[in-house]
Amino acid sequence: MGKCNGRCTLVVICSLQLAAALERQVFDFLGYQWAPILANFLHIMAVILGIFGTVQFRSRYLILYALWLVLWVGWNSFIICFYLEVGHLSQDRDFLMTFNTSLHRSWWMENGPGCLVTPVTNSILAPDDHHVITVSGCLLDYQYIEVVSSALQVFLALFGFVYACYVSKVFLDDEDSFDFIGGFDSYGYQPPQKTSHLQLQPLYTTG
Repeated sequence: MGKCNGRCTLVVICSLQLAAALERQVFDFLGYQWAPILANFLHIMAVILGIFGTVQFRSRYLILYALWLVLWVGWNSFIICFYLEVGHLSQDRDFLMTFNTSLHRSWWMENGPGCLVTPVTNSILAPDDHHVITVSGCLLDYQYIEVVSSALQVFLALFGFVYACYVSKVFLDDEDSFDFIGGFDSYGYQPPQKTSHLQLQPLYTTG
């Protein structure tokens, strides 16, 4: 019963992770955030692997899924520090998120709740193929939206890591117990012995 509850809980956690990752992938595509797009794609593949491992009783897949979650927590922690400009991190370094292919930033910067975008014409700060805008009136700044999104990913990843370790341990214990009970290591294998041919003797009965 405990194994079933652990498996069901892990499938639910993976499903939530998958939904959150797909939602995040859409908005990162809209903002041309190439580094998060690549990380989200790898995360989606790892979550699908975790679901498959849970359903098919594959402990190795769950171990790979748990190892990826460690990297995923580290990546999202970096995202949080990046948008909060912790230490020497700065949002002016666009190449960190776009591989220096564009000047685009988070989609929420211009499309956040209540945000009013005003283009600035004849600005000497803008290159020939770009424009300058001002954003005002946002109910919640885009930095905090990105931070909340990454914090949710960390929260789900921590739960997923704990349950992946638990379920994989249950699977490994079941495999060991199966080998002990039904394997050939505990009981020496004995080939069938040849039966001796019995010589038929006539049987006489009194009439």
